[in-house]
Amino acid sequence: MSETPDRTPATHDIGGLQRFRCTPVERDEAPPDDFGRRVDALRQLLAQKKLMTVDELRRGIESIPENEYFALTYYERWLRSIETLMLEKGVVTEEDLR
Repeated sequence: MSETPDRTPATHDIGGLQRFRCTPVERDEAPPDDFGRRVDALRQLLAQKKLMTVDELRRGIESIPENEYFALTYYERWLRSIETLMLEKGVVTEEDLR
C-alpha cells in the first residue's frame, strides 16, 4: 500500500479541524437579499444556457483560498465562483469584469 502525502484540507473540508469542532451550526432562515436573488438569477440563467453546472459552481467555491472564503458572504462566494468559471471558459475577460 502506498502512502498518501500529507495535505492541507481544502476550505470546504475543514469540519474536522480542531477549531471547528463542537461549535453550533448556524441556521440562516432569512430569505436572500436583493444581491443574493440577483446572483442566484445569474446562476440559473447560466445553467439554462448550459454555460455552467452546479458542480462547477461548487468546485469554484471550494477553490477559494481560506482567508478569502471567510471574508466573503454566501452569495459573494457564488459570484466569485461564477466569475472564475466564466473567465476559465472564455465567456468574459478580466476587462469585462472591471
